[in-house]
Amino acid sequence: MPTPLLNVVDLKKHFPIRRGLLSRVAANVRAVDGVSFHIDEGETLGLVGESGCGKTTAGRTILRLLRPTEGRVEFDGRDVAHAHGAELRELRRDMQIVFQDPFGSLNPRMTIRGIVEEGLVVHRQGNRAERLDRVREVLEQVGLEPGYMARYPHEFSGGQRQRICVARALALNPRFMVLDEPISALDVSIQSQIINLLVELRERLKLTYLFISHDLSVVEYISDRVAVMYLGEIVELATSEQIYKDPLHPYTQALLSSVPIRDPKTERKRIVLPGDVPSPVNPPSGCRFHPRCPLAEDQCRRRNDICKRLWPEPLVIDGHLVRCHAVSEKHGAGEE
Repeated sequence: MPTPLLNVVDLKKHFPIRRGLLSRVAANVRAVDGVSFHIDEGETLGLVGESGCGKTTAGRTILRLLRPTEGRVEFDGRDVAHAHGAELRELRRDMQIVFQDPFGSLNPRMTIRGIVEEGLVVHRQGNRAERLDRVREVLEQVGLEPGYMARYPHEFSGGQRQRICVARALALNPRFMVLDEPISALDVSIQSQIINLLVELRERLKLTYLFISHDLSVVEYISDRVAVMYLGEIVELATSEQIYKDPLHPYTQALLSSVPIRDPKTERKRIVLPGDVPSPVNPPSGCRFHPRCPLAEDQCRRRNDICKRLWPEPLVIDGHLVRCHAVSEKHGAGEE
């Protein structure tokens, strides 16, 4: 079995809340709280969930834009979570990100050439002429004219700005890219163009993606596997086909019930979840989804004296991972 390109084990990212004159830590925002998954080389893993579930924080922590609180992140066998200095600099050449807001992530005072070339300068890649050739090359790869290099971000449309962001990420020849909702800020007419560009680049350049989105129809199109995240935890992970044809977790079923169907003659029962997403500062005991779950029972709310909660143990059915007491009982696993 091949070694995964990226391996994330029990990743946690907590943000302290400080109060009082001494700024003591009064509580923690548990944005990411025990996330584990792997991504094979050339694969696209979709990470989905409601706003505020911790998707973006997980992506940025994997890239070490945020320092993890606990857990392990391994990229091609190298420890990202504890890398420093030259080792971290080398890792960042292979790991890049495309942000959600293309305009906000571009420096308005820099030309397009300066924006795309900046990573090459920081990592001391090539001389001036070689860097210019590389800028031309990546602009052409994303469908932009090299003659645009002297222009500024405000002179471009939203779709063109996102292409510039993709070009910037490609400049260092990365192997892995985090795509943080790369089309959510774009017009619907432009979204398909950017998605098709990302698919084309993945196949041509042999890239590996972590695709973060709340648009489930787009995730189905681009992803090989899908991880469903709720309140800092992954509750279901399987192939795209398994998730969309046979979702097991009640939360996944509710998310998919909200996806529009192209055929007007086909009806789908809408599952409306009651209440709001609980606070990550004080998450519910037991299964975090139980306050909104239609299948919740006493064991879903149960605590113990050690960790103050009983998280459902992962159940794997034909490679389909799910954390749910109700699903475990249905398939004969019972409570552990």
